Amino acid sequence: MSDTATLSPQSIQAAAGLVSATAPLLRVKGLDIHYGESQVLRDVNLELRPGTITALMGRNGVGKTTLLKAIMGLLPARKGEVAFQGRSLNGLPPEKRARAGIAYVPQGREIFARLTIEENLLLGLEARPDRLKRIPEEEVFGLFPFLAGMLKRLGGNLSGGQQQQLAIARALLGKPKVLLLDEPTEGIQPSIIDDIEKVLLGLKAKGDIAVLLVEQYLDFARRLGDRYYIMERGTMVQGGKTSELTEESVKKHLAF
Repeated sequence: MSDTATLSPQSIQAAAGLVSATAPLLRVKGLDIHYGESQVLRDVNLELRPGTITALMGRNGVGKTTLLKAIMGLLPARKGEVAFQGRSLNGLPPEKRARAGIAYVPQGREIFARLTIEENLLLGLEARPDRLKRIPEEEVFGLFPFLAGMLKRLGGNLSGGQQQQLAIARALLGKPKVLLLDEPTEGIQPSIIDDIEKVLLGLKAKGDIAVLLVEQYLDFARRLGDRYYIMERGTMVQGGKTSELTEESVKKHLAF
Protein backbone atom coordinates (compact mmCIF):
# COMPACT_ATOMS: atom_id res chain seq x y z
CA MET A 1 0.00 0.00 0.00
CA SER A 2 1.30 3.42 -0.83
CA ASP A 3 1.74 6.07 1.81
CA THR A 4 -1.52 7.91 2.54
CA ALA A 5 -0.29 10.82 4.65
CA THR A 6 -1.69 13.34 2.18
CA LEU A 7 -5.12 11.70 1.93
CA SER A 8 -8.25 12.84 3.69
CA PRO A 9 -9.54 10.99 6.78
CA GLN A 10 -12.35 9.59 4.61
CA SER A 11 -9.79 8.22 2.14
CA ILE A 12 -7.89 6.55 4.97
CA GLN A 13 -11.10 4.89 6.16
CA ALA A 14 -11.79 3.66 2.65
CA ALA A 15 -8.24 2.33 2.35
CA ALA A 16 -8.72 0.50 5.63
CA GLY A 17 -11.71 -1.29 4.18
CA LEU A 18 -14.01 0.37 6.67
CA VAL A 19 -16.63 1.68 4.29
CA SER A 20 -19.34 -0.97 4.16
CA ALA A 21 -23.05 -1.48 4.66
CA THR A 22 -22.51 -2.78 8.20
CA ALA A 23 -22.71 -0.03 10.78
CA PRO A 24 -19.66 0.25 13.05
CA LEU A 25 -19.97 -0.42 16.75
CA LEU A 26 -17.83 2.60 17.47
CA ARG A 27 -16.98 5.61 15.35
CA VAL A 28 -14.55 8.45 16.08
CA LYS A 29 -15.12 11.43 13.81
CA GLY A 30 -13.07 14.62 13.51
CA LEU A 31 -11.70 14.33 17.05
CA ASP A 32 -9.46 17.07 18.46
CA ILE A 33 -7.93 16.68 21.93
CA HIS A 34 -5.85 19.26 23.79
CA TYR A 35 -3.72 19.20 26.93
CA GLY A 36 -4.10 22.81 27.98
CA GLU A 37 -3.23 24.83 24.89
CA SER A 38 -1.23 22.01 23.33
CA GLN A 39 -3.12 20.06 20.67
CA VAL A 40 -2.46 16.31 20.87
CA LEU A 41 -5.04 14.83 18.46
CA ARG A 42 -6.03 16.48 15.19
CA ASP A 43 -9.12 15.50 13.19
CA VAL A 44 -8.84 11.83 14.13
CA ASN A 45 -11.23 9.39 12.44
CA LEU A 46 -11.57 5.71 13.27
CA GLU A 47 -14.18 2.95 13.01
CA LEU A 48 -14.45 -0.38 14.84
CA ARG A 49 -16.68 -3.23 13.71
CA PRO A 50 -17.83 -6.35 15.54
CA GLY A 51 -15.78 -9.51 15.14
CA THR A 52 -12.60 -7.61 14.30
CA ILE A 53 -9.34 -6.63 15.94
CA THR A 54 -8.00 -3.27 14.84
CA ALA A 55 -4.36 -2.48 15.52
CA LEU A 56 -3.51 1.14 16.32
CA MET A 57 0.18 1.69 15.70
CA GLY A 58 2.73 4.47 15.73
CA ARG A 59 5.88 5.59 17.47
CA ASN A 60 5.88 6.59 21.12
CA GLY A 61 4.20 9.91 21.87
CA VAL A 62 2.06 10.20 18.72
CA GLY A 63 -1.28 10.15 20.59
CA LYS A 64 -2.37 6.49 20.71
CA THR A 65 -3.00 6.38 24.46
CA THR A 66 -4.64 9.80 24.29
CA LEU A 67 -7.09 8.44 21.73
CA LEU A 68 -8.03 5.49 23.94
CA LYS A 69 -8.55 7.80 26.91
CA ALA A 70 -10.71 10.09 24.79
CA ILE A 71 -12.85 7.16 23.65
CA MET A 72 -13.27 6.14 27.29
CA GLY A 73 -14.24 9.67 28.30
CA LEU A 74 -11.17 10.31 30.42
CA LEU A 75 -10.23 13.31 28.27
CA PRO A 76 -12.70 15.87 26.92
CA ALA A 77 -12.86 16.55 23.20
CA ARG A 78 -12.54 20.13 22.00
CA LYS A 79 -14.03 19.13 18.66
CA GLY A 80 -15.44 16.02 17.04
CA GLU A 81 -17.44 13.06 18.25
CA VAL A 82 -17.18 9.56 19.67
CA ALA A 83 -20.29 7.53 18.84
CA PHE A 84 -21.17 4.04 20.10
CA GLN A 85 -23.88 2.00 18.36
CA GLY A 86 -24.97 5.17 16.56
CA ARG A 87 -25.29 7.25 19.74
CA SER A 88 -23.00 10.15 20.56
CA LEU A 89 -21.02 9.68 23.76
CA ASN A 90 -19.92 13.31 23.96
CA GLY A 91 -20.24 14.53 27.52
CA LEU A 92 -20.85 11.04 28.91
CA PRO A 93 -18.53 10.19 31.86
CA PRO A 94 -16.30 7.08 31.85
CA GLU A 95 -18.49 5.01 34.18
CA LYS A 96 -21.51 5.45 31.90
CA ARG A 97 -19.43 4.56 28.85
CA ALA A 98 -18.33 1.41 30.67
CA ARG A 99 -21.94 0.49 31.45
CA ALA A 100 -22.86 1.19 27.82
CA GLY A 101 -20.39 -1.49 26.71
CA ILE A 102 -16.86 -0.04 26.39
CA ALA A 103 -14.03 -1.57 28.42
CA TYR A 104 -10.51 -0.17 28.78
CA VAL A 105 -7.34 -1.95 29.88
CA PRO A 106 -4.77 0.84 30.25
CA GLN A 107 -1.05 0.64 29.75
CA GLY A 108 0.45 -0.53 33.03
CA ARG A 109 -2.73 -2.55 33.78
CA GLU A 110 -3.76 -0.53 36.87
CA ILE A 111 -5.10 -3.43 38.88
CA PHE A 112 -5.64 -2.77 42.58
CA ALA A 113 -2.48 -4.12 44.20
CA ARG A 114 -3.89 -4.23 47.74
CA LEU A 115 -7.08 -6.01 46.72
CA THR A 116 -7.29 -9.73 46.11
CA ILE A 117 -7.82 -11.23 42.68
CA GLU A 118 -11.39 -11.95 43.69
CA GLU A 119 -11.98 -8.35 44.78
CA ASN A 120 -10.47 -7.02 41.54
CA LEU A 121 -12.77 -9.27 39.53
CA LEU A 122 -15.84 -8.26 41.51
CA LEU A 123 -15.14 -4.63 40.56
CA GLY A 124 -15.41 -5.67 36.92
CA LEU A 125 -19.02 -6.68 37.51
CA GLU A 126 -20.00 -3.05 38.17
CA ALA A 127 -20.30 -2.40 34.42
CA ARG A 128 -22.20 -5.60 33.69
CA PRO A 129 -25.65 -5.09 32.14
CA ASP A 130 -27.23 -8.08 33.91
CA ARG A 131 -26.14 -6.75 37.35
CA LEU A 132 -24.61 -10.11 38.30
CA LYS A 133 -23.10 -9.98 41.79
CA ARG A 134 -20.98 -13.13 41.78
CA ILE A 135 -18.04 -14.06 39.59
CA PRO A 136 -19.18 -16.30 36.70
CA GLU A 137 -16.49 -18.91 37.15
CA GLU A 138 -16.85 -20.66 33.81
CA GLU A 139 -16.74 -17.34 31.98
CA VAL A 140 -13.55 -16.18 33.73
CA PHE A 141 -11.62 -19.34 34.43
CA GLY A 142 -12.30 -20.73 30.99
CA LEU A 143 -10.19 -17.88 29.63
CA PHE A 144 -7.65 -17.59 32.44
CA PRO A 145 -7.52 -20.92 34.34
CA PHE A 146 -4.70 -19.87 36.69
CA LEU A 147 -7.02 -17.36 38.39
CA ALA A 148 -9.20 -20.12 39.84
CA GLY A 149 -6.67 -21.23 42.42
CA MET A 150 -5.44 -17.76 43.35
CA LEU A 151 -8.56 -15.78 44.21
CA LYS A 152 -7.35 -14.81 47.67
CA ARG A 153 -3.91 -13.67 46.50
CA LEU A 154 -3.26 -9.94 46.45
CA GLY A 155 -3.08 -8.39 43.00
CA GLY A 156 0.26 -6.79 43.86
CA ASN A 157 1.80 -10.22 44.42
CA LEU A 158 1.20 -11.33 40.84
CA SER A 159 3.78 -11.21 38.08
CA GLY A 160 3.40 -8.55 35.41
CA GLY A 161 1.94 -11.08 32.99
CA GLN A 162 -0.53 -12.38 35.55
CA GLN A 163 -1.59 -8.81 36.36
CA GLN A 164 -2.23 -8.22 32.66
CA GLN A 165 -4.40 -11.31 32.45
CA LEU A 166 -6.29 -10.20 35.57
CA ALA A 167 -6.84 -6.74 34.05
CA ILE A 168 -8.23 -8.25 30.84
CA ALA A 169 -10.44 -10.67 32.79
CA ARG A 170 -11.77 -7.81 34.91
CA ALA A 171 -12.58 -5.78 31.77
CA LEU A 172 -14.35 -8.70 30.11
CA LEU A 173 -16.56 -9.27 33.14
CA GLY A 174 -18.45 -6.13 32.13
CA LYS A 175 -19.58 -7.94 28.94
CA PRO A 176 -18.28 -5.15 26.70
CA LYS A 177 -18.98 -4.72 23.02
CA VAL A 178 -15.75 -2.72 22.55
CA LEU A 179 -12.47 -3.61 24.26
CA LEU A 180 -9.64 -1.05 24.30
CA LEU A 181 -6.21 -2.56 25.01
CA ASP A 182 -3.16 -0.38 25.51
CA GLU A 183 0.15 -2.24 25.04
CA PRO A 184 -1.00 -5.59 26.48
CA THR A 185 2.31 -7.34 25.68
CA GLU A 186 4.58 -4.71 27.25
CA GLY A 187 7.02 -6.37 29.65
CA ILE A 188 5.21 -9.72 29.42
CA GLN A 189 6.89 -13.12 29.13
CA PRO A 190 6.34 -14.96 25.81
CA SER A 191 4.20 -17.77 27.28
CA ILE A 192 1.67 -15.28 28.65
CA ILE A 193 1.69 -13.33 25.38
CA ASP A 194 0.63 -16.59 23.74
CA ASP A 195 -2.17 -17.01 26.29
CA ILE A 196 -3.41 -13.45 25.71
CA GLU A 197 -3.30 -14.00 21.96
CA LYS A 198 -5.51 -17.10 22.28
CA VAL A 199 -8.02 -15.18 24.39
CA LEU A 200 -8.23 -12.31 21.88
CA LEU A 201 -8.59 -14.65 18.92
CA GLY A 202 -11.36 -16.46 20.79
CA LEU A 203 -13.16 -13.16 21.40
CA LYS A 204 -12.85 -12.26 17.74
CA ALA A 205 -14.24 -15.63 16.68
CA LYS A 206 -17.44 -14.98 18.65
CA GLY A 207 -18.12 -12.11 16.28
CA ASP A 208 -19.85 -9.70 18.66
CA ILE A 209 -16.97 -7.67 20.09
CA ALA A 210 -14.62 -5.12 18.53
CA VAL A 211 -11.08 -4.86 19.88
CA LEU A 212 -8.86 -1.80 19.48
CA LEU A 213 -5.29 -2.88 20.14
CA VAL A 214 -2.49 -0.39 20.73
CA GLU A 215 0.64 -2.42 20.18
CA GLN A 216 4.36 -1.82 19.60
CA TYR A 217 5.07 -5.53 19.06
CA LEU A 218 4.55 -5.53 15.30
CA ASP A 219 4.42 -9.31 14.84
CA PHE A 220 1.70 -9.58 17.50
CA ALA A 221 -0.33 -6.82 15.86
CA ARG A 222 0.02 -8.43 12.45
CA ARG A 223 -1.00 -11.87 13.70
CA LEU A 224 -4.13 -10.62 15.45
CA GLY A 225 -5.18 -7.54 13.54
CA ASP A 226 -7.72 -7.53 10.74
CA ARG A 227 -7.27 -3.80 10.12
CA TYR A 228 -4.75 -1.22 11.17
CA TYR A 229 -4.32 2.50 11.57
CA ILE A 230 -1.03 4.34 11.87
CA MET A 231 -0.76 7.60 13.79
CA GLU A 232 1.83 10.34 13.44
CA ARG A 233 1.87 13.61 15.35
CA GLY A 234 -1.66 13.19 16.59
CA THR A 235 -3.35 12.32 13.31
CA MET A 236 -4.10 9.23 11.24
CA VAL A 237 -1.76 8.91 8.29
CA GLN A 238 -2.46 5.43 7.02
CA GLY A 239 -4.91 2.55 7.31
CA GLY A 240 -5.69 -0.74 5.64
CA LYS A 241 -5.83 -4.49 5.98
CA THR A 242 -3.09 -5.63 8.34
CA SER A 243 -2.11 -8.34 5.87
CA GLU A 244 -1.26 -5.59 3.39
CA LEU A 245 0.95 -3.52 5.71
CA THR A 246 4.16 -3.03 3.72
CA GLU A 247 7.73 -2.96 4.92
CA GLU A 248 8.01 0.50 3.37
CA SER A 249 5.25 1.75 5.66
CA VAL A 250 6.83 0.03 8.66
CA LYS A 251 10.16 1.72 8.02
CA LYS A 252 8.59 5.12 7.39
CA HIS A 253 6.08 5.25 10.25
CA LEU A 254 6.97 2.58 12.81
CA ALA A 255 10.71 1.97 12.84
CA PHE A 256 12.58 3.57 15.76
